Amino acid sequence: MDYHLKPVGKVCENTGKELAPGEVCYSVLKEQNGRYLRLDFCKEGWEGQPKGAIGYWKTLVPEAETQKKKPLDADSLLRYFEQLSEESNPTQEKFRYILALLLLQKRKLRLEGTVEKDDREMLEFHGVNGEGPFHIIDQHLTEEEIENLERDLNSHLVTEWT
Repeated sequence: MDYHLKPVGKVCENTGKELAPGEVCYSVLKEQNGRYLRLDFCKEGWEGQPKGAIGYWKTLVPEAETQKKKPLDADSLLRYFEQLSEESNPTQEKFRYILALLLLQKRKLRLEGTVEKDDREMLEFHGVNGEGPFHIIDQHLTEEEIENLERDLNSHLVTEWT
């Protein structure tokens, strides 16, 4: 039989004191209205096993888990790419280039070829659902520049789009 209990609580049931990572706490299992309930107590708030408890145990409050950031789905990335394409901001050209390559990899864009525009080589992309055409300046970036731009882009996307 599997039991699903909540993780260690944030505060002591008796004192209301915050349960800090690494400190000792006591956890109690009770049945209430046909459901199992976990109660957590700090060392100072522990008065022994409460009446009606099924059992108790001593444990350490775990370190806070760093929440994993969910990657944006390809459709959200495409919407952001389209937004950047509409703004036509020259400072965003490298981000657009990186996003275009990422969307090409995720099969949301197709590379149709290159065109010359204003004496510049442009990559021509079309969306798989008929979006575009999108003309992106070929940035001829080094691996290090691409890594730095991907890191900057990820930071921006996390703060702005999640």
